[in-house]
Amino acid sequence: MIGSARLAGEGALPPLQTKALAGRLAQVEPDGSFEGYAALFGRVDLGRDLILPGAFARSLAERGTSGVRMLFQHDPAEPIGTWISMREDGVGLYVRGRLTLDVARAREVLALMRAGAVDGLSIGFRAVEGRTDPRSRVRRLARIDLWEVSVVTFPMQPDARIASVKRGDGGLGLGLAAAIRRGARRLRTLPGLKPLPA
Repeated sequence: MIGSARLAGEGALPPLQTKALAGRLAQVEPDGSFEGYAALFGRVDLGRDLILPGAFARSLAERGTSGVRMLFQHDPAEPIGTWISMREDGVGLYVRGRLTLDVARAREVLALMRAGAVDGLSIGFRAVEGRTDPRSRVRRLARIDLWEVSVVTFPMQPDARIASVKRGDGGLGLGLAAAIRRGARRLRTLPGLKPLPA
């Protein structure tokens, strides 16, 4: 899913934008914990946006993990859990979260995850700094104000994954390390990736 980036009027805030990323959940444990990448750097998504490394840094420093909501399908009336940690690394925006299983919708989402019916992540944000290349029409986002990360049905970047869910022993599955290696290899092979001019 993607929202419009256009301003609604003079002095109005732009509407919230969303970027959905695919995930695959082989197993979800009873506590509802999971982790993976909510966004990948250097990948042109189906909405023609490319997120640059460092794009989330200021927002995370100002808002903090606790200021970013976990929603279902970008619906502000459907909070389903909390984010435990978020950080940028060499691949993208890495997130760890837990569904709040006292909430009926979160229990439904857990059941859908276990069935493999819902396995995507999507960010809701406002673009603060970015530039659209007039030839390719790719918008390169250098700074993003992150508001929420949702569990969604339809992904925007099929190669980004919810890579692991918490096991009963508190450890993490091995899928995350493999996903990081795949993402890093793909990032290194992107042709023409250049930073925005200062």
